[in-house]
Amino acid sequence: MAALPALLVMGVSGSGKSTVGAQLASELGWRFYDADDYHPKENRVKMGKGIPLNDQDRIPWLCNLHDILLRDVTSGQHVILACSALKKVYRDILIRGKNGAPPKCDEPGKEGKPAEVQLLVVYLSGSFEVISGRLLKRKGHFMPPELLQSQFDILEPPSAPENFIQVSVDKSLPEMIAIIMEALK
Repeated sequence: MAALPALLVMGVSGSGKSTVGAQLASELGWRFYDADDYHPKENRVKMGKGIPLNDQDRIPWLCNLHDILLRDVTSGQHVILACSALKKVYRDILIRGKNGAPPKCDEPGKEGKPAEVQLLVVYLSGSFEVISGRLLKRKGHFMPPELLQSQFDILEPPSAPENFIQVSVDKSLPEMIAIIMEALK
């Protein structure tokens, strides 16, 4: 598989997206974005109260992330995004922007060919028990462990024809990085 200009490190909260993404970016010399840093205040407040986000909360956030990816990739920058991207439609929005989303995301007056981001999805998979144990040890994050089940409930793991690899969170960080680097060759 040829190296693509962008990687999406996805999975439920606590799967290690930020850690894996930052480590990969450091090793590859690519720009790293943590999608959590781009949540609007309303989303953070909602999650902080233990209320799961819905599609209306997520779609504008995902459209913004697509625009960031597209801007960097278009300028020749290689990018890694750590983002839950739990549903296929969310990953489609990251690839195609508003054209991958339900009509609510459309902006009038912006017609033409959709701008796509070539993306390799790195799916960090693990059991509820393992990831729940990790979340309980995490301090200072706006996502409470009680919301983990809601993430597993909506999770749509990537499948063909999506361009993806699956990496188990049971592996050590160096093992996970090695698997992903091998896939990029």
